[in-house]
Amino acid sequence: MVSATSPLKMLLPPVWASVLLGLLVGFLPLVGMEPTGEARPASDHHPPSPEPLLPTSTSSSNCSHESEAHLTLKLEFSTKTVQHEYIVGFTGYFTAKARSLYISSALRSGGDGALEWHIVPRENPAADFPSDFELLHMRQASPSSLLALEDHPYIKRVTPQRKVFRKLKYIPSPEPPAPNSTRGTQRWQSWQSSRPFRRTSLSLASGFWHATGRHSSRRLLRAIPRHVAQILQADVLWQMGHTGAGVKVAVFDTGLSEKHPHFKNVKERTNWTNEKTLDDGLGHGTFVAGVIASMRECQGFAPDSELHIFRVFTNNQVSYTSWFLDAFNYAILKKIDVLNLSIGGPDFMDHPFVDKVWELTANRVIMVSAIGNDGPLYGTLNNPADQMDVIGVGGIDFEDNIARFSSRGMTTWELPGGYGRVKPDIVTYGSGVRGSGMKEGCRSLSGTSVASPVVAGAVTLLASTVQNRDLVNPASMKQALIASARRLPGVNMFEQGHGKLDLIRAYQILNSYKPQASLSPSYIDLTESPYMWPYCSQPIYYGGMPTIVNVTILNGMGVTGRIVDKPIWQPYLPQNGDLFDVAMSYSPVLWPWAGYLAVSISVAKKAASWEGIAQGHVMITVASPAENNSEVDGELTSTVKLPIKVKIVPTPPRSKRVLWDQYHNLRYPPGYFPRDNLRMKNDPLDWNGDHIHTNFRDMYQHLRSMGYFVEVLGAPITCFDASQYGTLLMVDSEEEYFPEEITKLKRDIDNGLSLIVFSDWYNTSVMRKVKFYDENTRQWWMPDTGGANVPALNDLISVWGMAFSDGLYEGDFTLADHDMYYASGCSIAKFPEDGIVIAKNLKDQGLEVLKQETAVVEGVPILGLYQTPSDGGGRIALYGDSNCIDDSHRQKDCFWMLDALLQYTSYSMTPPSLSHSHSRVPPPKGTERPLPQRLEGNHLYRYSKVLEAHLGDPKPRPLPACPHLSWAKPQPLNETAPSNLWKHQKLLSVDLDKVVLPNARAYRPQVRPLSPGESGAWDIPGGRIMPGRYNQEVGQTIPVFAFLGAMVVLSFFVVQLTKAKSKPKRRKPRIKRPTYLQQQTTTTATTGKTPTV
Repeated sequence: MVSATSPLKMLLPPVWASVLLGLLVGFLPLVGMEPTGEARPASDHHPPSPEPLLPTSTSSSNCSHESEAHLTLKLEFSTKTVQHEYIVGFTGYFTAKARSLYISSALRSGGDGALEWHIVPRENPAADFPSDFELLHMRQASPSSLLALEDHPYIKRVTPQRKVFRKLKYIPSPEPPAPNSTRGTQRWQSWQSSRPFRRTSLSLASGFWHATGRHSSRRLLRAIPRHVAQILQADVLWQMGHTGAGVKVAVFDTGLSEKHPHFKNVKERTNWTNEKTLDDGLGHGTFVAGVIASMRECQGFAPDSELHIFRVFTNNQVSYTSWFLDAFNYAILKKIDVLNLSIGGPDFMDHPFVDKVWELTANRVIMVSAIGNDGPLYGTLNNPADQMDVIGVGGIDFEDNIARFSSRGMTTWELPGGYGRVKPDIVTYGSGVRGSGMKEGCRSLSGTSVASPVVAGAVTLLASTVQNRDLVNPASMKQALIASARRLPGVNMFEQGHGKLDLIRAYQILNSYKPQASLSPSYIDLTESPYMWPYCSQPIYYGGMPTIVNVTILNGMGVTGRIVDKPIWQPYLPQNGDLFDVAMSYSPVLWPWAGYLAVSISVAKKAASWEGIAQGHVMITVASPAENNSEVDGELTSTVKLPIKVKIVPTPPRSKRVLWDQYHNLRYPPGYFPRDNLRMKNDPLDWNGDHIHTNFRDMYQHLRSMGYFVEVLGAPITCFDASQYGTLLMVDSEEEYFPEEITKLKRDIDNGLSLIVFSDWYNTSVMRKVKFYDENTRQWWMPDTGGANVPALNDLISVWGMAFSDGLYEGDFTLADHDMYYASGCSIAKFPEDGIVIAKNLKDQGLEVLKQETAVVEGVPILGLYQTPSDGGGRIALYGDSNCIDDSHRQKDCFWMLDALLQYTSYSMTPPSLSHSHSRVPPPKGTERPLPQRLEGNHLYRYSKVLEAHLGDPKPRPLPACPHLSWAKPQPLNETAPSNLWKHQKLLSVDLDKVVLPNARAYRPQVRPLSPGESGAWDIPGGRIMPGRYNQEVGQTIPVFAFLGAMVVLSFFVVQLTKAKSKPKRRKPRIKRPTYLQQQTTTTATTGKTPTV
């Protein structure tokens, strides 16, 4: 029999431990662990899709504890030129009557009396106000009619109307596939890409390429699950009485229901679509508005802000450029302060749209836009977030990792001649963020369309904290955000911009701000890794192509400004600043609120054999006209310093230097340049810039790791000294060639330069087959070239008896014990007899596209190596497919082959694995099939730097002059340079030590009571409703009480254990135990004390 008190001793620890555990479990969620509810799809109506849709579930307002499904929002979108419709832009704002008179007058002067035209009537709020554009419907408009319109003095531009179609489909996120498993499976893989894709038939019967896919225009960015306003410490500003009051914020999205319980200050809802509803049928616009201004459950940043809802997408997810233009004009008229655009696309050549964005910001509208969901690929920034005057936002998760889906820089506007700007501007939480559901409750989504309203809400809240609102403008707000951002470690600037949003530091800076100019980035340090990638990845040396850094000038003093005199270059003599030169070009006018400063850096001749660090800085003075109500007369001026630090090494040997031809790479926009891999139906446009720091980034990193120095040629072939380089690398070239370039390249190769060419498909029949068709407008969009411009490449290499074919092949094979995949490549049609040619058995993809038939072709020549016969001549290597070195949709890399080819071209070392390969075949003679011809009627001349129109038959333009840099005259400083350029970015006249947070008073946003039947909020004594899960006051006191209660319980438990151990144990006779137990029970009942033995 057991001791009578043993059960009590054994029972005490579990009982008190359970109580303690219960209190602690109740305590933990109050300090940051909030359960996540199930996410719901955006709409009850889904478009037909072969992918499985996520099952619908109801998200109750009291958060469910069930695990949440991982959601991916698959986006398919297209843009088309609408047949017979044109946007006529005017030089100013005119009444409807005046606009009609100008158009009719212009068309009469054109002399086409039979032309049928009419102005498309507006059916939106903008119809009652003057406008700067008109939508014109003209049937069979002749070029003379369009020219007559453009010649009118009050008409600025005539552009086609564009239709945007985007489709949101919620699907379960697939598990990432195992690498290099293409063989034997029908699943496609995504190397460094978040875009899902799979093998499908290429027949038109299966809908092949009837839509332009994902990357042709603006669309709502993925919305794919936490209480973000409090995580970013918005509650600190709430307690100070700042809740967004007095700030007008516009949401351009899918609308909002009238009686949604989360919003109390919806000032206006407007519909700009052709549907007769203001409600949100998809849920995307409601979620975005909730992140900005929800007042309960999933609390927004600025619940007292004035919400203006612009419905610019239909429930069928269709929009038009003209709808946006009218809505933008109305936003200017309503004096909107902050505008959120959770949309984007690669089309920065949609001139009416881009011009209107500039006009918006010029009218002091702070535009916040999502940077895009096309990561982790570089060069995937979306417009308008990539514009200088717009705050472009990237996404991170709650562990401060850059979200995989978040697009990366650089901007591609400036290619091929220059270098892209730093974007995004900042990053913030965009993964698993909670926002308002379509009708009620909350949901959790991910995407940069989530990160964008997080920043828009923060900007709205920050604007409400500034007493002098005249200080708040697009430039000053961006300056405050980027100067206060917290840099993420181990992440480069093209991923994080200036870092993570810091709301409280931004408040401190903004409330001590004085109008001034600043720079982004604020310094150039080519030695700082990894933040300054790619500049830090390769040192500079004498004779190399100048390193170009594109710096953005932000002008917080006014919407327009200028650089006074010229920027001044001041090298530090003690830090060897005289060993490198600087050239600068810059915006003649800073408008709106911003401009560029392009800095070119080159090593002086006297440092050809020197190695070390050199420093200097550039001084820039910006002047801006004083505002009318300013106390300052004349101009405001601000001087900023741009520190520069470089690493110089001796000039490397010729064999180690590789020159990348960027000049002959074209991309979307402005023309339709298709992807190099025809399987990519969801991503058909070649829009990533084809640059070594965008979609060829991995190849560049590999070459650097192998000891090669890679430089970029942004000018014609006639503009470089070939004696300095071992190999010219030409990959996926779409541009034509000047005759002078062909002549010079022949001479350079005869003198020792080598050439490597990676080509791609070009077949006119396939190009006609893969044109895009819009069933609504019945408009076809024809490619301007294939994956590469093979006819132009053949002109370039024909002098050596070489040519590519118009064949189109794909398939898996093994070469030199490496698994390879050929993705929509061409074959070698002609090659010199003494060359080395490798052939493989591949599928005829062209036959599959044209006739929906499958056939395997044996002995397709894909790789050729040739030593030119001249004494000391260079070598040439040809390969018919570039997808194996392109990050966009690479299946299996062929970097090993690139190494082998560079060993051959640079050192004349023929790889034995290729020269003695069993796949070696006699070189083709070019008689098997005709060589490819240019597509008749193509419009390449419209986008080409080489061609120009000439009586319907394009011909080469005159060869342009080579770029000439004007090096700045140095003004040396005999003083020591700063040792660390990266201090936290400070604006002039801002001292954060003096900007302390005032004592927070007890305050929380005013919210209205829930209507009968609503749930999800707790009643608070005094008639107020708890915003979100709990009120700020209660949220701060509950953890304290829980902790004290836990300590009391723990102390009591320790005391009892101490008493039990301090008493001597007595062993009682076994016969008396029942009596003793009875006595002890009686004693316990009367005294309430627990006996010990």
